Amino acid sequence: MLVKTTIDIPEALYRRAKIRAVETGRTLKDLVLTSLEKELDPACPGQPEKPTWANRKLRPDFEAALKAGAFSGGTDSAVMISEDRSSREDALL
Repeated sequence: MLVKTTIDIPEALYRRAKIRAVETGRTLKDLVLTSLEKELDPACPGQPEKPTWANRKLRPDFEAALKAGAFSGGTDSAVMISEDRSSREDALL
């Protein structure tokens, strides 16, 4: 099943994409679809195993406060967001 969509692309980026498509003998549509697949498929060669944010480290003062229990209690928003995403993904399947 195909879905049509409209996106706004800055003119300079559109020109670069169109040139790349012509240089490689593809349509702009094929170039965009290939680029989306590469971005969304973690198994594609050249893509890092973990996202960039996963390699970030906590600042030492924040890490010390976290270990001391300064942020205990309450609701973890990251867990709430993750659960919400999971439920929406399940609804799409």
